Amino acid sequence: MKLKYWILYLFLYLCFSVQAETEYCFRVYLKDKGESGYTLHHPEAYLTQAAIQRRMKSSIDISETDFPISAVYLDSLRNLGTRPVTQSKWLSTVVVATTDSIVVDQISNLSIVDSVKWIWKGKQMMANTMERDSSRLYVTEQPTDSKYGYAKEQIEMLNGIRLHEKGYTGKGVSVAVIDAGFSNVDRLDIFDSLNLKGTFNAVVPQETVFDGDDHGTKVLACMAANIPGVMVGTAPGADYWLIKSEDSRSEFLIEEDYWAAAVEFADSVGVDIITSSLGYFHFDKEEMNYDHNSLDGKTAFISQAAKLASEKGILVFCSAGNEGNSHWGKITFPSDASDIVTVGAITSTGSKSMFSSTGFTADYRVKPDVVALGTACTVVDQRGAIRYVNGTSFSTPIVAGMGACLWQAFPELTNLQLTEIFRKASSHAHRPDAELGYGVPDMMKAYELGNQMNSGI
Repeated sequence: MKLKYWILYLFLYLCFSVQAETEYCFRVYLKDKGESGYTLHHPEAYLTQAAIQRRMKSSIDISETDFPISAVYLDSLRNLGTRPVTQSKWLSTVVVATTDSIVVDQISNLSIVDSVKWIWKGKQMMANTMERDSSRLYVTEQPTDSKYGYAKEQIEMLNGIRLHEKGYTGKGVSVAVIDAGFSNVDRLDIFDSLNLKGTFNAVVPQETVFDGDDHGTKVLACMAANIPGVMVGTAPGADYWLIKSEDSRSEFLIEEDYWAAAVEFADSVGVDIITSSLGYFHFDKEEMNYDHNSLDGKTAFISQAAKLASEKGILVFCSAGNEGNSHWGKITFPSDASDIVTVGAITSTGSKSMFSSTGFTADYRVKPDVVALGTACTVVDQRGAIRYVNGTSFSTPIVAGMGACLWQAFPELTNLQLTEIFRKASSHAHRPDAELGYGVPDMMKAYELGNQMNSGI
């Protein structure tokens, strides 16, 4: 065999050997965040101006949850031979990785630590350093007679076209899309007009979000696609942050920590809206699984993070889940969080999609909050092809885009006021149930309610 092939095989073997060592990740719950010198009087020392402005806009007080975790605390964990992976300043947690699971006893004995929880086991993910294909990708479908193209039905069902005709397309509203990946969004012509503010990979920070999974590509298309006659989304004028939080290799509790980090990043850059089409309840290790009693909006780590995002003034949209005809049946986490908009799915006839997860929550709150088209939704895949797909993953951004348009129309309103409007403007507002929640939102009714609320009526 030629020498160059032996060298290649040796290189691959060495790469495999380096990556083959098993790591464990633990969520470390801290007793506090330590002395950092930060005060409530000088938030500019630890919050961006955009994050401060959004809080001021909604008259939300800056709190100690906004303080960063002390660097001294992080060093204490590093000194035990662990590698900090991610953290949540809101929930005072640090996720650390180690190849020696016995170190958990040493971590637990630290005076700064309240408790420790095992949340992941596997091989450390290495950043992909291969050069990406930068060639352009074009949607080839023939234009239709409608400006909204193949996606007309999903916005028409919400009476959203009329809101667009009033000039509200989400302009000036910042939306964070938290998903599993946004393959080729930077190459597809249907996103040429995308107002992209930035990206963040919460799983492998040094890696692009534009490789791998195209679930987020399809989700984004529901809002930001913009080729008249082919597909126009529900908020083509909004500003977007694309954030990857899903480790698609496995399903462990660490997904919740990545999601919390994604949400805190979104807060830090001052977004107005978060839309997330991710949900959890079942994991690769049975002992990590949740039960229905945990659907109280307070138990799951990820649901606590969603609630805190709402408390920071962010309008959060979350998919209800696709477990309607599975043994679980119910909504998934974090869609049980209070003060967020949980979105279920319906068919073109208005009936619940068979797969759409149902409520109520364990503490008898109405979930989902609203529903939208989730069966045969129009999306664009990573190659630029129009596809028809099923899932609350897609009904959610359809509604979230309309939320951006509504907030453009009424920038003085708060996230909680907009959440209330969505419920009141929906088809089942007077008799919400566990399948459709408050029903299908009518955006012109929402607009009227926004006018009334804005004028103090």
